[in-house]
Amino acid sequence: MKHFTLEPNMRSSIGGAFYPTGYSMVMFPSAEDANRIGHRLIEKGMSGDEVYLLPAQTVLAEITPTVKSSEDPLPSAGTDAATVRAYTKLANEGHTGLLVRTRDSATAERLMEQVRTVPYSIAQRYRTLVIEDL
Repeated sequence: MKHFTLEPNMRSSIGGAFYPTGYSMVMFPSAEDANRIGHRLIEKGMSGDEVYLLPAQTVLAEITPTVKSSEDPLPSAGTDAATVRAYTKLANEGHTGLLVRTRDSATAERLMEQVRTVPYSIAQRYRTLVIEDL
């Protein structure tokens, strides 16, 4: 698994919120489950360069700052800011994230086959102009 660093192409061109097109983000109550699922995906053929483990502190340090505070008087044009706020809430509760490259629906389904074997909090697939619940 790769260490996560927010790259400019993982942000929305409008507003700059976290929006990693071509990836899926899953958060787990258990860091051990997130780590285990990440390794299982790699064992099943996914590239280790396309799987990122995001401990709660990484979510809070890298992803949370991509949206303005809830006191901002203007709402986001899409759901990207609300999704980041959901990740932030979960990270504040100690949840761990797994960001996985999912270029197509078949890859997203292979991801979810593994994810569904453990409890998870949220699973979102980022496509062009669409955040899909998995």
